[in-house]
Amino acid sequence: MKDFDRKLILEDGAEYCGYGFGGCSQRVCEVVFNTSVVGYQEIISDPSYTYQAVVMTYPLIGNYGITDEDFESKNLTIGGLIVRDYNDMPSNFRYTKTLSELLEENDIPGIYGIDTRKLTRSIRDFGARRALITGIDTTAEEGVEIIKNTPVPTDAVSKVSCKKRWYSRTSNHLYNVVAVDCGIKLNIIRSLNKVGCNVTIVPYDTTAEEIEFMKPDGIFLSNGPGDPEDVTPVIEAVRKLKGKYPIFGICLGHQIIGLAYGGKTYKLKFGHHGGNHPVKNLQTGKIEITSQNHNFAVDAKSVEGTGLEITHLNILDNTVEGQECLKDKVFSVQYHPESAPGPQDSFYLFNKFLDAMKEAKENA
Repeated sequence: MKDFDRKLILEDGAEYCGYGFGGCSQRVCEVVFNTSVVGYQEIISDPSYTYQAVVMTYPLIGNYGITDEDFESKNLTIGGLIVRDYNDMPSNFRYTKTLSELLEENDIPGIYGIDTRKLTRSIRDFGARRALITGIDTTAEEGVEIIKNTPVPTDAVSKVSCKKRWYSRTSNHLYNVVAVDCGIKLNIIRSLNKVGCNVTIVPYDTTAEEIEFMKPDGIFLSNGPGDPEDVTPVIEAVRKLKGKYPIFGICLGHQIIGLAYGGKTYKLKFGHHGGNHPVKNLQTGKIEITSQNHNFAVDAKSVEGTGLEITHLNILDNTVEGQECLKDKVFSVQYHPESAPGPQDSFYLFNKFLDAMKEAKENA
């Protein structure tokens, strides 16, 4: 048995020793766990994990390699990856490189061989915490000191948002949508194209006036990393645009809509990361099986009297999973309908967005 060569040190001094793969850099991250059984490529390429190290609760990771068509973003910004067993010999006719090779190319550290069940229970019981991925020779005391002296980043959205607008078009399109990129997943854009929308993707700091100049039929607010209160440009833009255009928000976009209407958000103990979260649609009574990735939630009491109606609730912890303002044709969900864990439970939301744009056009 070979000697351990990498270590994870939590801010409370707890240590987990294992073996390194991927990049070799030392990294301070917030540690969260993801309960998905498959989809590690989509997870590591999801911009919402910026500055976070993800613990995979499913034990075997890397066994089907990396496929060029399955990325959720063009740039990888995840902080690190923590797994129980890493497989560096994939069995998949579509794979083009190994997971370790991809992480190494993007200087993202990975660690395997640790007790991920123990670490997951620790996060569940005591909450998400910051941690240091480092070499085996770093002591717990040194690690805790490094974590304390590393500032908590607040620029996550600006890091992952596009720097200039770009386009994703489809044939015989029905509507033109402006998507505000706070860290948008590519499958969201593909889903909008699928239902007949040409999509113009714009940086997160695009002003309301610039968006109006593009004459969209509807506005989409994307997912993204970090605290929604840090994304003031988007909050201000939504305040000016609500009531003028149909607006659909997912994940961070959902939280931004809540803040734009005067609600509040708060940080969850360990967040929701992974598939199979049951969500109740209060308008239909149906239960949707959802995929989620967020650390913050909209405060249910804070939206009372704002014009927003709560439309969806998480069955597991009763957090707000959907909201709507019928008058303004604004609605949002906390979960990811494009991830299709159901697999078709939530795709109706894209058609709902289409219906809102159709009605707005007819009444213009």
